[in-house]
Amino acid sequence: MASTKLLTFFFPASLLLLSISPFGSSENVTVSVYYETLCPYCADFIVNHLVKLFQKGLNSIVNLRMIPWGNSMMQPDGTFVCQHGPGECLLNTIEACTISIYPDVVQHFSFIHCVERLALEKRQAEWINCFELTKLGRVPIDCYRNGLGKLLEQKYATETAQLKPPHRFVPWVVVNNQPLQEDFMNFANHVCKAYKGTRVPEACRSLPNNIPVNAESTSSVCYTGRLVLLWIVGLVWLK
Repeated sequence: MASTKLLTFFFPASLLLLSISPFGSSENVTVSVYYETLCPYCADFIVNHLVKLFQKGLNSIVNLRMIPWGNSMMQPDGTFVCQHGPGECLLNTIEACTISIYPDVVQHFSFIHCVERLALEKRQAEWINCFELTKLGRVPIDCYRNGLGKLLEQKYATETAQLKPPHRFVPWVVVNNQPLQEDFMNFANHVCKAYKGTRVPEACRSLPNNIPVNAESTSSVCYTGRLVLLWIVGLVWLK
């Protein structure tokens, strides 16, 4: 299967996809990840933790949604201000375009994983190489240039703004409409608990019944307030 080859090519051998469910199921658990591309904690979560969703069949019971907007803000003139600068706005939009153009989760997650790995290595300027590494075409660049990417980001901005409760930081992980808040690192446990179907994957059979709360995860996030402060300071400076 072509999508399996993408993961085999890109992910470390220990993290290879063991099974892919080609069709969605009404019993599947929806996992929505609200993030921004240059937040180092988002990158770490995606590259070193969320990737485990593709181990031991866990992905077979999950509908994964990636929402690259995070703590960005939309100004009255429609332009974006991103927490980690214009480069983040660019990569947020490129990843939004990739998700739209390559809706297969294995394909677009492979690309996102590639970009975020480069970000962790301070090599995000090399992001364009991820199209070749993941065997995807460069159509998302056209999407960015022709304005479609901006429309996609506006949609993500609206969705993020409507979160209840409002997100306080990223990564912000929601499982079946329930925000995990500080416990986002335990997403696999929450997925298994939320799944009510009969196709229980190996990943769930090997997890403990009780979900431990990861109280320390608050130190490894990008908070929303920092961008608001920078935006206010910028307005004062311009005056």
